[in-house]
Amino acid sequence: QVQLVESGGGLVQAGGSLRLSCAASGRTFSSSVVGWFRQAPGKEREFVAAIRSRDGSKRYTYYADSVKGRFTCSRANPDNTMYLQMNLLQPEDTAVYYCAAAAMVGNVGAPSDYDYWGQGTQVTVSS
Repeated sequence: QVQLVESGGGLVQAGGSLRLSCAASGRTFSSSVVGWFRQAPGKEREFVAAIRSRDGSKRYTYYADSVKGRFTCSRANPDNTMYLQMNLLQPEDTAVYYCAAAAMVGNVGAPSDYDYWGQGTQVTVSS
């Protein structure tokens, strides 16, 4: 089992920044995917960003078009904490943000491919 706990959400004005953290505990993977998703009221959960690690050293990052250039996803050594740096936040970024993890995924953007989820943290961007 893997336990994920997000933190760092809050209220920020448009144009501001927040950094979300996701602390992982329990079983770890040598090859694994960690993703960030968000869900706004009345909308489906959508992909934000992900990091795929291979062979313990190679990492590949993926971003949704809506956040590319504004958000940065990273993992800290020894890989038990993940971050989502969010800059130039806009009101449409308002949502509950979740981190998720899996040993392997076929599609990094598909919520159904992830095995473990955090409880979520609220991000609210005011105009």
